[in-house]
Amino acid sequence: MAPNILARRKMLGLLGSAGAAALIAGCNGGSSGSSTATTTTSSSTTSDSSSDDSSSSSGDTTSSCVADPEETNGPYPGDGSNSVNGSTVNVLTDSGIIRSDITSSFGSYSGTADGVPVVLNIQLVDVNNGCTALDGYVIYLWHCNAEGKYSLYSSGVQNVNYLRGVQEADSDGNVSFTTIFPGCYDGRWPHMHFEIFSSLAEATQYGNRVLCSQFAMPSDAASTLYSNVSEYSDSVSNFNRISISSDNVFGDNSSAEITAMTPTVDSGNYVDGYEMSIVVGISA
Repeated sequence: MAPNILARRKMLGLLGSAGAAALIAGCNGGSSGSSTATTTTSSSTTSDSSSDDSSSSSGDTTSSCVADPEETNGPYPGDGSNSVNGSTVNVLTDSGIIRSDITSSFGSYSGTADGVPVVLNIQLVDVNNGCTALDGYVIYLWHCNAEGKYSLYSSGVQNVNYLRGVQEADSDGNVSFTTIFPGCYDGRWPHMHFEIFSSLAEATQYGNRVLCSQFAMPSDAASTLYSNVSEYSDSVSNFNRISISSDNVFGDNSSAEITAMTPTVDSGNYVDGYEMSIVVGISA
């Protein structure tokens, strides 16, 4: 990686979060049914989870963790693995990709994604070393907008690059993203994609990743906001036709891949926003 790009990345501040609540999923063109993930019972809004194991955070380690299973990165990763209109798409080398708030476009692009706000707190831990925090590891997060469209790829949003961002974990393995709740497009359970890299220097293209996975959105939250927020009107019928068990990515891991989410206001009005806390277990 060019020194000036790395220097720009190191200068950007990151939002840290101590604490982790749930665990999810994983990019290699298919899903793995042999791995599971740990999800806490506290403040979970999911109705699909049948059994939960407890996980807590203290200092730079968590009390329990498991390796996330691999899942497909899908057709819209923007990580150098495919192209649009004959040109390879790789946001990982773009100046400005390292950011905590991914709701707006960056660089030469403009445009902001509308939708219900979500604060996503993630802790990266090493499952081969007593769940020790992975200081300096990097996560690339991307997902569709409220209409189920992916920036840079989907018709109508190829001229925006929002809902994509990279962050480097702090000394406790923590990062935090500000984004929106993703829409539900036909044939898939609502989700977010992510890739893990061992360092910023490695986070330049998909071939260097150590894990690729997906976060499944909880059923109760999706059902509530899709029915009440106009930006998600197209998601209502799509969501009614899909289930976790029928989803071709999450079907073999079920509740293990569903994130725990809580409203960000005491009134319990989900449409005002959510907070998610997640532990991602990596075989470092």
